[in-house]
Amino acid sequence: MVDLTVDEWTQEEFLRNKKELEALGVKVLLIDTILNPIDGAETTLYAPPILKNEPEGSVFVFYCDSGKSSKERLKEFRAKFPKQVCISLQGGRGYWRKNFRI
Repeated sequence: MVDLTVDEWTQEEFLRNKKELEALGVKVLLIDTILNPIDGAETTLYAPPILKNEPEGSVFVFYCDSGKSSKERLKEFRAKFPKQVCISLQGGRGYWRKNFRI
């Protein structure tokens, strides 16, 4: 079972949890807060007016370059998107291994 109460997911946790949650019909988005997509990953730009339209219970996994800023901003993200689950990508874009697959 996926733990949605944590503040961070590693890349491996993101890929495993995304697969498991999407099989249950839960939408999982990797949110780009730095206008720099991750090669080999489907990302969504950080656009609050658009993201607020995502289904209730969707999981937003925010990333920055190092993971530090997105983790520090979790309180802000959670206040802005109370109907969705907000998590930070540990290590951010810098730790993403583009050839890693689950």
